[in-house]
Amino acid sequence: MLKRQAIDETEAPAAPLSNGGPPLDDSPRPWGDNGIGNYFEWKAASEKAFNDVPYDIAVMRARRAEAMGLTYREYTLEILERGRYLSAEADAERIAEIKRRRPIRY
Repeated sequence: MLKRQAIDETEAPAAPLSNGGPPLDDSPRPWGDNGIGNYFEWKAASEKAFNDVPYDIAVMRARRAEAMGLTYREYTLEILERGRYLSAEADAERIAEIKRRRPIRY
């Protein structure tokens, strides 16, 4: 004889018209919740500005940035935004300002 299995009272009933499949929510999108906009144009421009740099120039910028206590990205951003190549002696105030704007790390 077949035995009936007891229904567990703690299980929530399935939503109406649900087949019990995986959730339909996607993982978070890199461009956020407000739509794509011009995300891909900005991403391509950022890649070109920071990553499509000749090797010798990238190494030079990395060494100069390290000597001033900046990251490669901070140093390169200063060049791209203001057109200035920072030096440790002449631009001490600007370097200190860049360091103050860094997020707090725990």
